[in-house]
Amino acid sequence: MMIMDWLSKAAIPCLIAVILVLGAWKRIPVFDTFLQGAKEGLSTTIKILPVLVGIMLGIEVLKASGALDMLVSLIGPVAVFFGIPQEIIPMAILRPISGSASLGLLNQQLKEYGPDSYIGKTLSVMMGTTETIFYSIAIYFGAIGVKKTRFTMWVALISGLSGIISSVIICRILP
Repeated sequence: MMIMDWLSKAAIPCLIAVILVLGAWKRIPVFDTFLQGAKEGLSTTIKILPVLVGIMLGIEVLKASGALDMLVSLIGPVAVFFGIPQEIIPMAILRPISGSASLGLLNQQLKEYGPDSYIGKTLSVMMGTTETIFYSIAIYFGAIGVKKTRFTMWVALISGLSGIISSVIICRILP
């Protein structure tokens, strides 16, 4: 166990040292290259900032207005008919939109239902098997200036739905 602790603490400094040594060996201006990458990262951040602000605002409006609760009450009976617990519907709605909002919701629901309950296990598996679809599409396509996403969103939504359904089925099968 002590060796793993030492390795985990030494990994990043060793990686930095290897980069510096290889850069010097190949005569690459490492610091200048780092600065150029930082400039490009900053310009990308500035390009995607409006999208991020829009997503965060939309999530807060969805939660504060009661629209999330209304969606849950509309979708709940259909989900229960298919054997999906109504308690996971808020996560199923928020997870494709925002990772931080769904993580906060997961924390709240794990405190309420417990991490070892069926709901807690299902929510945990759902967090691991689904992606923040709209956030990822907005960030990646926004960074490179793509306006038409074609089938990306539909395929991502179908895969997200399959992740939700799979998490329910797996947690029902495995105790």
